Amino acid sequence: MILDELADFTYSINFNDLSEKMVQDIKNRMIDSLGLCLAAKSEHLDAGVSELMIEWGGQPVSNIIGSNFKMPAASAALVNGTLAHSLDFDDTHLPSVLHPSASVIPGSISQGQAVNASGQEVILAAALGLELCVRIGMGGYLKSAGNIFFNKGWHATSICGAIAVAGLSAKLLKLDKKGIADAMSIAVSMSSGVIEANRSGGSVKRLHCGWAAHSGIIAASLSKGGFTGPPTVFEGRFGFYNAFLDAQYDSQAVTEGLGNKWLSEDIFYKPYPANHYTHAGIDAALALKKENNLNIDNIFEIKLFCPEDVLRTIAEPREAKINPESGYHAKFSGPFTVATALLGGGGLGVSFDDFTDAKVADKSILDLASKVHVFADKECNEIFPYQFPAKLVITMQDGTILTKKILVNRGGPKNPLSNDELRHKFTINATKYLSELEAENLALAIMNLDESPNVDDLLAMTVPANN
Repeated sequence: MILDELADFTYSINFNDLSEKMVQDIKNRMIDSLGLCLAAKSEHLDAGVSELMIEWGGQPVSNIIGSNFKMPAASAALVNGTLAHSLDFDDTHLPSVLHPSASVIPGSISQGQAVNASGQEVILAAALGLELCVRIGMGGYLKSAGNIFFNKGWHATSICGAIAVAGLSAKLLKLDKKGIADAMSIAVSMSSGVIEANRSGGSVKRLHCGWAAHSGIIAASLSKGGFTGPPTVFEGRFGFYNAFLDAQYDSQAVTEGLGNKWLSEDIFYKPYPANHYTHAGIDAALALKKENNLNIDNIFEIKLFCPEDVLRTIAEPREAKINPESGYHAKFSGPFTVATALLGGGGLGVSFDDFTDAKVADKSILDLASKVHVFADKECNEIFPYQFPAKLVITMQDGTILTKKILVNRGGPKNPLSNDELRHKFTINATKYLSELEAENLALAIMNLDESPNVDDLLAMTVPANN
């Protein structure tokens, strides 16, 4: 049974089983995620959820990132996971199209602090959680039918994230194999999330990873308290894959090579704070601008070619994509992101300041976005979802045609961000809330986490001196 194999993997793997490369990757994921949390904190994107968790109260054992305030682990994970996912700058696994770190890293840190886990134990928990999340998500990808979660409107990130955080939380609680299995099985009943907000608006998606982390921690605690779940929760007649995916799933993708081959090594970092489907279009626009010294005023028409499956997210409905209702919704617009890249963005090419509410009212951006038309492309279809490719064709007023293909995404294993680029991304994010010295010290603490007795000092470093 799938659950039995996942529980055995989670129970039996220890820190010494992790390769040096894997440990370094987890540290990089933590640097990336905590930087995002701090950037989101600077924009008060935990407003509403933090207040609600304070109102709920409870035992003060885990910190809100960027704050001295403590609350129950599940509550802190809800806030921190919301922060991690709020800017749409968190990593992505392909072809499952999951954002694993935004639930797993907050979940492992919040639960780890609550039980006074060592740095090594938290790193191990995060590694296990990422692998669980990715593998459960990969069960919903079929070469013949594509990503079933996505096609049905489910947000696999939060659905699979809840089960993954349940597994890692049970590990941190030192439950036995059955306790770990029950935690994940219970979490299946708590898994949720639909992605309609990507199309038509609403800020609820920001909550998804926080809710996943919150649910996972609660499921593990309920397992510790004696609650149990069905052993056939994944493949049973009324189990996870039947209920969510109408029995369209690949059980082999979930369990094959488990413990030997780590699928989490294929998680892509995001260079830009926008929906990952927009990134190849951004890269194409940046390249054409650099290669041709473009005069934006002389552009007649722009055609963006993408995989057919992504049109629902970044191209439809057209009016909402060429006139986004907010800076947040602009992150899900192919036309807006291409226009932004052509006009000149910040950071690694496009950055936070390019997705403000003021920017979506900028006539120069909107005028250029209105010239962008998005189409499905056969070659892109064949590559998707192992990459999120795009082609950009710009027609100038004098008839000149400029073309650029981006078939391999920046930030993935085949075109990775350098360590300097990753650190630059972290610095941009963290210094929206901390001083440069404070951000540097935080990064150093994460790099040395495997030598720390707990995560208390690390979390204290997320609080600015003037707070």
